[in-house]
Amino acid sequence: MDRYVRVGQIAGAFGLKGQVKIQPLTDFADTRFKRGAKFRMGEDWVEIETVSVHKGRPLVKLKGIDTIDAAEALQWRYLETTEQPKLGKGEYLVSDLLGLEVKTVEGELLGKIERVLPNPAHEILVVGEIMVPLVDHFVKSVDMANRTVTVNLIYGMRPGEL
Repeated sequence: MDRYVRVGQIAGAFGLKGQVKIQPLTDFADTRFKRGAKFRMGEDWVEIETVSVHKGRPLVKLKGIDTIDAAEALQWRYLETTEQPKLGKGEYLVSDLLGLEVKTVEGELLGKIERVLPNPAHEILVVGEIMVPLVDHFVKSVDMANRTVTVNLIYGMRPGEL
């Protein structure tokens, strides 16, 4: 079974010829949204005919979407793909981090990663009531083979410490 990943959401129409503004849901927008890229949108498949950037956002023309009315009808729809980006050392997909067990450097089990919150500076791992910034100072290791994350907490990160 294919695993689909949401990589963008159509934020609205642009112009009169069917272009749409994309809100990227990926850190790989420059490589995801290119001419010829195909995405699942609901039960349909769409292909990018042209792409440019407007105000830091991909602006795309999808094949078969040729009017403003057709483009407006797509607003808030998600674009999904099965293609996984090439990841560098220390890079992970959010979906791969969900459910990993989190323990402290002292060996205390804190729970599992329930959510990963996006943040302009860095993502935040949510483990129960504990929020851990996804930076080297706090996240000491990610062991995908053993499905564990080792963290270094400081005073105030646990509930009730302040």
